[in-house]
Amino acid sequence: MEAKITALTLGVRDLKRSVEFYREMGLVTEGIIGKEFEFGAVAFFDLQSGLRLALWPLESISRDTGLDLAAAGSAMTIGHNVDSKAAVDTVMAQAKAAGAVVVKEAADTFYGGYAGYFQDPDGHLWDVVYNPAFIG
Repeated sequence: MEAKITALTLGVRDLKRSVEFYREMGLVTEGIIGKEFEFGAVAFFDLQSGLRLALWPLESISRDTGLDLAAAGSAMTIGHNVDSKAAVDTVMAQAKAAGAVVVKEAADTFYGGYAGYFQDPDGHLWDVVYNPAFIG
């Protein structure tokens, strides 16, 4: 398989609230589209070139995959790399102000970086990280 990842899709319980959360985080979207299709409502946010974040209701994922709601989700983190410790603190504060749950306050890491974790309204874990090894 040749890796050509173009979307990260997160299953969400409340599409409207999740769209609002990610807008408050500064991501841009045209809003919810696909409402005219049963189980088709979705929102897309452009990330970096060629990559989008998709928010899709868990019920829709369950319907599409055939999995029950409990099995439709999976544990994962989304890494958001920034260029300084200050930028980590800024993003963590922005997330908290938007309604995120801070799971781990930003702190120095074992690999010489600085990172913290927050959860969006559906519990998806975001790892906000400054890793000097990735700065180039």
